[in-house]
Amino acid sequence: MGKDKVYDEAGKVSVEDGIVHLDGPNAIDIRLTVEAAEEISDQLLNGALKARGQIFFASKKARCG
Repeated sequence: MGKDKVYDEAGKVSVEDGIVHLDGPNAIDIRLTVEAAEEISDQLLNGALKARGQIFFASKKARCG
């Protein structure tokens, strides 16, 4: 799996026996404890919000010159 690859598919999350399963694009298959899933969830949300802001302001800058 190359580090330069960017995915536009979210994948699927399921839970079995107290373990969180993430099945994502390119055969990503991750099993997480509850604690690890909570932490990565927070980090992903924060990263997504930061990236959304970067896109918004880059777009605004392009429109305003």
